[in-house]
This record gives sequence, C-alpha cells and structure tokens, in this order.
Amino acid sequence: MSLPAKGVLAYPCGDPPETGATREVAPGVRWIRMPMPASLSHINLWAIEEEGGWAIVDTGLRTEETITAWSQLFAGPLGGRPVTRVLVTHMHPDHIGMAGWLTRKFACRLWISRLEYLVCRMLLADTGREAPADAIDFYRRAGWSCESIEHYRARFGNFGKMIYTLPDSYRRMQDGDVFTIGQHEWRVVVGTGHSPEHACLYCPAMKLLISGDQVLPRISSNVSVHPTEPDADPLADWLASIDTVRRAVPNDVLVLPAHGEPFHGLHERLDYLAQGQLRSLDRLRRSLDVPRRAVDVFGALFASAVTSDNAMQLNLATGESIAHLNYLVHRGEVAMQTDHDGVAWYRMA
Repeated sequence: MSLPAKGVLAYPCGDPPETGATREVAPGVRWIRMPMPASLSHINLWAIEEEGGWAIVDTGLRTEETITAWSQLFAGPLGGRPVTRVLVTHMHPDHIGMAGWLTRKFACRLWISRLEYLVCRMLLADTGREAPADAIDFYRRAGWSCESIEHYRARFGNFGKMIYTLPDSYRRMQDGDVFTIGQHEWRVVVGTGHSPEHACLYCPAMKLLISGDQVLPRISSNVSVHPTEPDADPLADWLASIDTVRRAVPNDVLVLPAHGEPFHGLHERLDYLAQGQLRSLDRLRRSLDVPRRAVDVFGALFASAVTSDNAMQLNLATGESIAHLNYLVHRGEVAMQTDHDGVAWYRMA
C-alpha cells in the first residue's frame, strides 16, 4: 500500500456515496453517508458484513430523512439482510440518534461504552425540563448577554428530540476489548476529551480504524467544558488521547472518520491536531495580558467570527474557550477571579 508523503493526507476512496447508497472501502465494509440539517452537512456510518447480516457502526440523527435513507439501504444496497448489532462510537445525537430505532426494528443489541450510554441517558432526562440555575450561572460566568441566556432557556432540553428512544440495556465496550465482526478481529481504542468514553474500532488484519469524531481529516473535534462539570479539564484528556491513539494504532491504517472522507496519514493528522491545540494555547496566553472573559478570547482561538445570533456556534465556542482556559488554570498559568455580577475574568498569573 502506498502511503502519503510525510505531513500530507491521502484520500483513496473517491467521492462519498449518495444518500441511500453505499461504497465498499474494504472487503465486507461499506461506507454510508447520512445528511444532517446543519453547517456540518453529513455523517459517515459504516456497515460491516458478518454472518446473518450487517453490524452497523453509528446511526445518524433522528429525522424523517434519515429513516427514509435507512429504508432505502435495507431495500437495496444492503440486500435486504438484517442488522445483527449496532455499535456506537459515542453519544452525540448524529451518532446515536437512530440506535434505538435500529435495535428495535431488528431485535438486536446496542454496543457502546458505559460512560457514553449513561451520560446519554442523563441528558435525555432533560427533555422538556427548564434550564437549571447551575447552567444559567455557567453561561453568565462566561460573559453571555441576557439575550443569549434567554435563547438558551428557550431551547434547553432539545437534546432528546434528536435521539430515538434508547434501548434499556446495552453491551458494554471498553478500552482494549477485542471481538470478532465478520471474518476479522476488531479492537476498541478509547479516547476522551470530545466525549466521555469515545470508542474507536481498529482492525489490524484489514488495517482499518473507524475513528468516529476522535480523529477527523479536515476539522478539529470540539473539546468543551459543559455546565454539569464547570471545572473539568477535557483538553488535557484530548491531548492525552492523541498519544493513546498514536501508540495503539500504526500509521498504515485507512482511517474511516465520521465526517470528511476516509484517509491515510493517521500519525501526521494526530501530530497536526496536537500542534494546533498547542498553538491555540500560545495565542490564548498572549491575549491574557489583560483580564478577559471566556467570550472575549474567541478571536484568539477561532479563525471565524463567533456571533451571538448563531446559538449553536456560540455554545460550542464558549465550551471550547472554557476548556482552554481551564487547562491553563489547572496548570497554574492563569488566575481567575469572579466579579460581583458572577462573571469570571482570566489573566496570566
């Protein structure tokens, strides 16, 4: 197999399949793409042939369009064969949204890591609930305006609307597990930072890595602090996971990511992601020569402007900014003080 030159990614699989179609990327492994109604317009899913049917990795958002696409796949490209199990890399709605629908339709098991399952169940419990005071305080401390906080109140609890009812039991995946899908063994490689216990799937025999959101070819995964754990340090977890994946998976794999196209150049991409975060931290340090709020450091961290009229963008940018600030606070590089309005201000120590 020809690998790309150092520092360059190669995309050997061509154009993505159309909605309702598949493309074989390795013997018995099919690439599926589902649409999403967002700036990130798609998610890649994977079907692995095994005795009796297909093991499905990740599932798409719960939408009528996704249900229609799955129905087309089962009637056509997947040959009318059933789903034998559903494996989910992590609990974000575009990955787990249709897991309950598929497992009920085919009476099969959900395979997922424990923390991803339990955190998803916790977030689903917020459906229809009013925004808690702790969450309001979290975004006020970050520097959100009253208008942005009211928008947050109005949309709180929508997480469950994107996810079909989960099964009440699951088969646990954990780091280092080895199991057989089809003709080959697959190994679980867990990463953290983007989500609590993200399960990548590595097949040494076929030199494949289903990376979910842990390694993406063109964008960096969001690494955020959330209101439920305001003092968390997910960026440290993310940087440690880059080293974990590098040690566990050789560079000659074909990476099958959740967004973008399959690619060669795993270690080059991991290096780039780590260096990108370190560069962001350097820019953040330089910006903290005067006290700043979380919302004041967007310019140091993001190439595109973050505006309050894009609620999802503001939410993600705020969580990621606090993740970078917390990283420096935990290492004693930055001091944080809260003013009489409950707003947090950060400055180099």
